[in-house]
Amino acid sequence: MFGATVGDRESTGLLQYHEFASARAGQLFRIAYLMCGDWHEAQDLVQTCLAKLYSSWHRIQKSESVDAYARKALLRTYLSHRRLRRNGEIPVAEVAESRAPGDNPELRLVLIEALASLPPRNRAVMVLRYLDDHSVEAVAGMLDTTPAAIKSISNRSLKQLRALLGDDRELLFQE
Repeated sequence: MFGATVGDRESTGLLQYHEFASARAGQLFRIAYLMCGDWHEAQDLVQTCLAKLYSSWHRIQKSESVDAYARKALLRTYLSHRRLRRNGEIPVAEVAESRAPGDNPELRLVLIEALASLPPRNRAVMVLRYLDDHSVEAVAGMLDTTPAAIKSISNRSLKQLRALLGDDRELLFQE
């Protein structure tokens, strides 16, 4: 028997997918959470994104940047979910989130609330540009728009966030 069989190639691809998903799920979750502001919705977005990646893995793994493809798939899943979502949320008095050492949960909640006030596309731009540290051109490519549009969205969103955060914004950049 010479060469790899179809079954060997499929199991190798499956192994590569599992390695990728295990390594990147945390990063995708952080991006999703900052975009949507809801822990459970972020989990759903990442799960849906990973399912989409799995169904096309044979094609995706051949691309130059699987990470960029995954982020773009997550972004599109988020924007699609926002368009289709029905508002069935029920506000609760307390957020059940554990505190990380050296973290300021009140400040984080202020930032998440401020991000939540932005429209979904603007929020995605802010998260990708300033929290996930992508260039204007990279974000424009992910959103299929021009760099000028991303700059415009960034400027308007930053202005809105500055107005919302007021004095708290200085605390965001202290260590």
